[in-house]
Formats: sequence, C-alpha cells, structure tokens
Amino acid sequence: TKTAGPHIVTSQSEEPRNPAVAFHWLSFAYQGLTDIPYDAILTQEDALEVLDLSYNLPYWNPALLGRLERLSTLILDSNRYTSHVKFPYMPSVTTVCINKNRINNLPLFVEEIRRKFPSIRILSMMNNEAAPSYFNGGSLAQHIDYRQYVISQIPSLEILDDTEVLEEERVQARRTYRLQRGGLSGRKKDDSSRKHIQGRPNSIRRQ
Repeated sequence: TKTAGPHIVTSQSEEPRNPAVAFHWLSFAYQGLTDIPYDAILTQEDALEVLDLSYNLPYWNPALLGRLERLSTLILDSNRYTSHVKFPYMPSVTTVCINKNRINNLPLFVEEIRRKFPSIRILSMMNNEAAPSYFNGGSLAQHIDYRQYVISQIPSLEILDDTEVLEEERVQARRTYRLQRGGLSGRKKDDSSRKHIQGRPNSIRRQ
C-alpha cells in the first residue's frame, strides 16, 4: 500500500482549535494511493469541509467517510468508480465531483446520490459513459435527455456538471420524468416518444 502526505489548507476565516492538527481542506490527489488514507482523514472529522481524493488508482470503499459530519465537498475524479458504488449517508455534503470514472448506469447511480446526499446542490459527473456530452462523443439530444433525467431525480440541484440548472430545465424535466422512489428508472409522463428514446444508445429508457 502506498502512503503519502496530504496537501493541507486551513480556513482563513476561522482559527482551528489546534492549529497543528485541525484543517478544513485535505487533498490526496495525484498520489497513486491504493487505499483511502483513513488514518489521516478521520483525525480531522470535527473540522474537515473539503476532501479531494482525485486521480488515484483503486476502486475505493468510501464507507467510513460518513464520519465526516462537517464535510461539504467530496471530490472523487478519476478513481475507477462504477455505477454500483455505495456511499455512506452524508447529509452535510452539498457538492460531489465524480468526473472521469466508469459510471454507465445512470438511474442506478443517480438513485444512490439522491439517497445518500440529501443536501446536494452541485453534482459533476462529466466524462462518464452515463453522462453523454461532447467529452465522450454523445449527441446534443442525448446530453439534454441526460440532464433532464438527473434534474428530475435530484430536484435540489443548482449546478449539474459545468452548467447551472435553469428553471425552464426543471419544468421540462418534471414534464418528462417522474421522481423515482426505489426503482431503477424514471417513469415518463408522456409516452409519445418512448420508441425514439429507447432506440438511442446511452439514453435513459422511460417506462
């Protein structure tokens, strides 16, 4: 197991109770780690607000991150996560970045995000198969369909990927999809274009 020290940033607006150990931002990005460095992270559970674990090698189990009760931002870019990742319940988190992973089942992944991050306002999952865009060869129609589905299932979102969620998008998303509750796909309110949607690769199937 490779271990490395974090890049640490303290808050400028608040003095930590113990400046030697209390930090608000930890980054372990680009260190080629093979395990989440819980020993270092959990010593900051009373203060940590931003955690960056991007660009490491393994598919990590994030279960113990649920102990970070003040965490607001979790960055997990390029870590080989799939649609089956299981997060702990983290009600304090408002921002999740999980770009450039291996997420290919959008309904399954979005349901996990919605359940485990009830306060989420910003979600970035660009350059995943389940998020078609110009990054991965997706068409404009596929990209719009993807955004409508995610917005319909996570109504609290204010920013999806690199774009603000507009009110007209919310209205259209509500018209197109119903909020799923425990299922793996949203239900379409209007079935008139079902055949067209199902025939398109990498799009959500509306049932």
